[in-house]
Amino acid sequence: MRGRFRIHVVSDVHGNSEALARAGDGADALVCLGDLVLFLDYADHSRGIFPELFGVENADRIVELRTARRFEEARELARRLWDGIDRDSAVEKAVRGQYAELFAAFPTPTYATYGNVDIPGLWPEYARPGTTVLDGERAEIGGRVFGFVGGGLRSQMRTPYEIDDETYAAKLAALGEVDVLCSHIPPDVPELCYDTVARRFERGSSALLETIRATRPKYALFGHVHQPLAQRMRIGDTECVNVGHFASSGTPWALEW
Repeated sequence: MRGRFRIHVVSDVHGNSEALARAGDGADALVCLGDLVLFLDYADHSRGIFPELFGVENADRIVELRTARRFEEARELARRLWDGIDRDSAVEKAVRGQYAELFAAFPTPTYATYGNVDIPGLWPEYARPGTTVLDGERAEIGGRVFGFVGGGLRSQMRTPYEIDDETYAAKLAALGEVDVLCSHIPPDVPELCYDTVARRFERGSSALLETIRATRPKYALFGHVHQPLAQRMRIGDTECVNVGHFASSGTPWALEW
């Protein structure tokens, strides 16, 4: 090991396996904060599970409705499209294909937690030796204690791994004090939760904000909001950082000590 320790952190991979295979270059470890799966690319509506199943025109329409916050109309369109299709089977088949490629791209060692669009039940089948999956758990990396809490909170988007606020808070409480607090979603701070392109607030966690204030980790790292109003800010002694939308940037965020 070099005199200093370096980790690279990614979030919101959304199918970018090519860049993921290079994400650990020059680092002692990779940390992944979830959202491996690509259901629908809001920048390129031809990419993802949804357009593969239903075509680009329907993808265009559902993005238009969601962006306009016409969620009930978007859900009704989705209901019509899924009618007569075994949704669980179709989605699982597509996700399995993505997971096989993405998990194979992880370098060793990788420490990963789930995003809100991930399917945790499938991860044990694809996580190879050298990839450690953590959720409500701690790990020592380079002499520092990292705590991981995965998933998102209930929202109108109804993505696969959304949990209730109490369950999320319990996972945070199980971590205790850590040096680096890793989550998929941000703390509930407006500047960190507002997406300037989607023009809406994503759900942040008030329990995460309270944990940061109470335990004062050196860093709180997260993703989820693809184009945040503020990428980083200090909350007390803690540097809060949105590590970036890896699907579009292909560049990990680096931390060295």
